[in-house]
Amino acid sequence: MNESATAALREAFPERPVERLTGVGPSWNGANETVGVAFADGGRAFCKVAVDGDGTRIARELAVLRYVAAERPLEVPEVLAADPNADAPYLVTGPAPGRELLDAWEALDDGARVDADAEREALLRRVGATLATLHAERFEAHGEIVGSDGGGGLDIDRMPWPDVLLNTIERTREIGTSERLAGHYDAVVDCVEANRDRLRDVPAALLHGDVAMPNLFVVDGGTGRGAGAEGGDGVVPIDWELAHVGDPARDLVRAEDQLCNGFDERGPERYADAVYKGYRDRAGELPEGFAARRPIYEVVRMLGRSGFLDQWTTHVDEPLESLVERADAELRARLDAV
Repeated sequence: MNESATAALREAFPERPVERLTGVGPSWNGANETVGVAFADGGRAFCKVAVDGDGTRIARELAVLRYVAAERPLEVPEVLAADPNADAPYLVTGPAPGRELLDAWEALDDGARVDADAEREALLRRVGATLATLHAERFEAHGEIVGSDGGGGLDIDRMPWPDVLLNTIERTREIGTSERLAGHYDAVVDCVEANRDRLRDVPAALLHGDVAMPNLFVVDGGTGRGAGAEGGDGVVPIDWELAHVGDPARDLVRAEDQLCNGFDERGPERYADAVYKGYRDRAGELPEGFAARRPIYEVVRMLGRSGFLDQWTTHVDEPLESLVERADAELRARLDAV
């Protein structure tokens, strides 16, 4: 991993020595490696390398970062260098301002803050408002982002939304780290295919695709570029490689799940309500048809458990076999709810 990052940095910054590389914590995507970079001149950066040699994710993230920076009132990390066509495709960005949301959240566990729940709800409302800002601009059609269009916009491979959703399922299958419940992928695909009519004629918005706490930074006080009545509330999203143009309801369901829920249980209702309240504060309402399509997207979200059981064992103090049984039961319940 260090060899790939070192080669990428040498190519991108031939006259800027690197003092050291640092780890950035565990990743659930084995196709990438990301390191922190400390330059000899005191500068900092992050270097993501597609170690599988597939530059499509790098091209997508590069295009979206530039697009959001230019077109949306949201702050994103600055692009310092990138080459999606390198032997080991890479993207180098500056540090995100503020503090990782996960760190801010966990700091409230020390028991010293009597208003910790209220502060957590405030953080989640800011995330909800940020998603509403991202989703505000609509596109003519759904599709996969394949790069920039040469004019500052996004080059989109247009296709019906159900097909885009199916592609995201296949990407999850590709990066999944456990095959114990491989049959879940086919069950989820069948669910989407059976509900194509419910997934037609939905709004087309830019979706982040991975609204998890480690992918969000918060600037204290909600300041920074984009903060304010029409901005991003000081929330800075990173890691845009799963971005696509699709139904904003899907992004919102995924955000609630990743931010608030556990393996097969929902978190406190007030936390989910805070995400949705923040969204309504900015957008006026939830995406049209949200309630009707939510059960389908909750089925799709189960693959974040089924395909990564070995990862979940590090977070849930139960044997693998127990998680297998629980995931099977939970998927059946979600399919029944559709």
